[in-house]
Amino acid sequence: MKNTQPWVPVVTTLALSLAAANVSAKVTEAEAAKLGKELTCVGAEAGPNKDGTIPAFSGKWLGTPPGIKYTPHVGQHPVDPFAADKPLFVITQANAAQYAARLSDGQKALLARFPNTYKIPVYQGRREFRYPDKICDLAKKNAREAELIDNGFGFTGVMGAVPFPIPKNAMEVLANHNFPYRAFTEDNRGRDIADVNSKGVITWGRQFNRNMNVVTTPENLGKPMEGAMAYAMTGTLLPERDKGTMTTSIEPVNFAKGKRLAWNYDPGTRRVRQLPQYGYDTPLAGSGGKLTIDQDRLMNGAPDRYEWSLHGKREMYIPANAYKVHEKGIKYADLLKPGHPNPDMQRYELRRVWVLEGKLKDGYRHPFGKRVMFIDEDTWHAVAGDYYDTRGQLWQHAVINYYYAFDLNAWHAGTSFYHDLNSGSYVAYNLFQERDIGPILNKGDMNPDQFTPAALRSAGN
Repeated sequence: MKNTQPWVPVVTTLALSLAAANVSAKVTEAEAAKLGKELTCVGAEAGPNKDGTIPAFSGKWLGTPPGIKYTPHVGQHPVDPFAADKPLFVITQANAAQYAARLSDGQKALLARFPNTYKIPVYQGRREFRYPDKICDLAKKNAREAELIDNGFGFTGVMGAVPFPIPKNAMEVLANHNFPYRAFTEDNRGRDIADVNSKGVITWGRQFNRNMNVVTTPENLGKPMEGAMAYAMTGTLLPERDKGTMTTSIEPVNFAKGKRLAWNYDPGTRRVRQLPQYGYDTPLAGSGGKLTIDQDRLMNGAPDRYEWSLHGKREMYIPANAYKVHEKGIKYADLLKPGHPNPDMQRYELRRVWVLEGKLKDGYRHPFGKRVMFIDEDTWHAVAGDYYDTRGQLWQHAVINYYYAFDLNAWHAGTSFYHDLNSGSYVAYNLFQERDIGPILNKGDMNPDQFTPAALRSAGN
């Protein structure tokens, strides 16, 4: 679909490119002193916006809120502490012009394509959750000491918290997106993937997935940022033709000094082989070829195929406190409707986001000629994204439903939706609503030896 109405930043505009990464400097002591005061400890504006539609940060809750019954580290589905909230208003195609300055191009396109069914329910903003004090201390340390290196592909600093709470350029924001405080172990026993065509017919995929995040492992908090970033193992359970296929991978902290290493197990030959390349535009398993590996979390892996620029911050309606869509007992038949997921199960809030844009470099290959990510200032997670083809035409709009996970005292990526604006189809990724067990977070039962080629061969046999 053609992009006819470009977004306009409403807070501030920066024109900061990859070249700026070469002149990265530590923040001043006066700037760093704002953390935990005018700014939250990870750099978000602590105060409300001008008209009070974005509330002040309270950070009154760490972990499970009062009155909530929750057992951590066992895969219990998220419990909504804001279940009594009702939408303040609902954005539809009929009133979209009134809210246009706070919508992305992709959101506007969805409203226009499905004028009778797609809507954006907007709720009261909630900023009650906070990070542990240890993570706040590490973020403040990074603010004073961390610097970009290797043209922005790596950085100095310590493990555990975002490296640049007060970012100065695009690559610092991208580093924050890649290195927020998040689960150090994640075990998904069976996450579902639904490829929903324009008529609502679903082709199913299913995976098991285990992740170990080295940089947020308790014993590594505060250590120098170096070596491996994360380990992962993923296996296909559906579709049946691919059942038993498995992949394990190792992610570096600096793509200028290392690359993502991956190995694949083929159940047909019962052999393990190293993959020459894993990431970028490689199709994501279980998505029917509709998603690329680097679309998980909207962008991951080496950033070198794109020129990155930062367009400041703006206020935008984004998914936030997304407990409602993850409730145990939700039926996929009620959630996954033709054209788009059921809006009544979504929660949007007005929040401040950083706007990060990547343009494909000349001579590089990727189906997306441009990608624009909207990164929540409170969490540093990319929560929404617009993807354009190589002709510059708007192609996809994606959202990730994050929620504060009581298991880890931080935000976790839940179900995401990737909308094809041309065909009217979409992919629902990381579904677990109908599964008996949700993501098992921070159980701490993983080690690097579980992600080797030998471990992959053993798991396959």
